[in-house]
Amino acid sequence: MVKALLIVDVQPTFCEGGPLAVEGGNRVAAEIAALISGDHEYALIVTTQDWHIDPGDHFSEDPDFVDSWPPHGVADSPDAALHPELIKVAHRIDRAVRKGHYAAAYSGFEGDTDDGTSLTTLLQRAEVTAVDVVGLAFDHCVRATALDAIGAGLATKVLVDLTASVAIDTALSARMELHEAGVVLEE
Repeated sequence: MVKALLIVDVQPTFCEGGPLAVEGGNRVAAEIAALISGDHEYALIVTTQDWHIDPGDHFSEDPDFVDSWPPHGVADSPDAALHPELIKVAHRIDRAVRKGHYAAAYSGFEGDTDDGTSLTTLLQRAEVTAVDVVGLAFDHCVRATALDAIGAGLATKVLVDLTASVAIDTALSARMELHEAGVVLEE
């Protein structure tokens, strides 16, 4: 089994102090950095980032927090960069995928690298058969990425302790959806 680690949207925009802060985001960033800085079992480590250039009605001055959100993850801004904890260990990260350039994008599978390579292609080229998913937020982009991974036929596990959620109700709903889809939730 060839395993990859997918680090979803661990960016200042989603951490304490950012425009869409998730409580615990900075803790998650530090713990993921510690994981990848030591010995690990991953053949490939890929980060995803919200990288909004002009995402249309995904941004709103009066967001509903379902389909529209305050501006966040604006391309080339400090908030869209990788979290500083991940920058410290960037030499351990193999590839970066950016998503949401011109529309909403929740799953890392909706993005691509700067050279236009999709996440699916990256994983196929590395002969990856299993993924662990970590990052922000559990109930949104981690959920969407894990569902797409299992849908692509990959053995998929979410390392729940290396995630943080936006809200209790959406986290509970995400847990049920992921479990029903066959995603393993490891506490």
